[in-house]
Amino acid sequence: MGKIAFVFPGQGSQSIGMGLSLYQENERAQQIFRTADEKLDLPLSELIFNGTQQELTVTYNAQPALLTTSYALVSALEEAGIKADYTAGHSLGEYTALVAAGAISFEDAVYTVRKRGEFMEAAVPNGQGSMAAVLGMDREALAEVTSEISAAGESVQLANINCPGQIVISGTAEGVKLASAKAKGNGAKRALPLEVSGPFHSELMKPAAEKLQGVLEEVTIQQAAIPVISNVTAKPITEPVEIKGKLIEQLYSPVLWEDSVRTLLDLGVDTFIEVGPGKVLGGLIKKIDRSVQIHSVSDLETLTKTVETLKEAQA
Repeated sequence: MGKIAFVFPGQGSQSIGMGLSLYQENERAQQIFRTADEKLDLPLSELIFNGTQQELTVTYNAQPALLTTSYALVSALEEAGIKADYTAGHSLGEYTALVAAGAISFEDAVYTVRKRGEFMEAAVPNGQGSMAAVLGMDREALAEVTSEISAAGESVQLANINCPGQIVISGTAEGVKLASAKAKGNGAKRALPLEVSGPFHSELMKPAAEKLQGVLEEVTIQQAAIPVISNVTAKPITEPVEIKGKLIEQLYSPVLWEDSVRTLLDLGVDTFIEVGPGKVLGGLIKKIDRSVQIHSVSDLETLTKTVETLKEAQA
């Protein structure tokens, strides 16, 4: 059997009730959700299990909620004896990847991402920034489009390079609108506006990155026990200083997801376990390489099934 990577979803995968089936059956999961409530001094678990989707989707709620749920699931996987050789996460998911790799404590991470969400929300007034998914255009051609629009005065750039033919752009509302139109004029199949509260992973997030730096200065980052693939470079990182620097850069740099998956493939990973709600990353990985094993662990049922399948493969 080849190597295993745990991959963790980012914002957009949240849903009410996520993690509940595990919480009801697993003591360690209960402890993790309680720790999040105590550290943030707010009823996060109550919001996750019984809140409204609208409230859960607010950036500073979605980020700690996803981290907590994904971490509870990955802890249960590890309890069952499933270990990863590498971890990676999409944007916010990188924090879960770092906790799973032992680089940041869960308490520090949940506090940091709550703050990260607040800073991202505050960086650009609502409605002034936006993001759109551009389908059917390669990154060089799209980068040319965004550079031209930015040079003409409306900031816009590549934000998430997800898989071949799916790239998210981010910037001012006008910049994204102009770039979307121009991309379609230059051969893109579609440009779909995303339901987000701000222009994430764009230059407009630099004020948020400065504030995040202040929070990360207070956080202890340790040597990662297993390599984490960085969103910013798509390369493995383990060193505390580098991890901190990349988390700050990550806010205004593109998420190199496609490149990160290719790095993992080059490192011999043939089994990807998406840990957390939804199946977004599994879908993207399939578009990058159809031959790999992909498991989704989003609740108690999928957790049990994945553990059984992997144990059989290892037997």
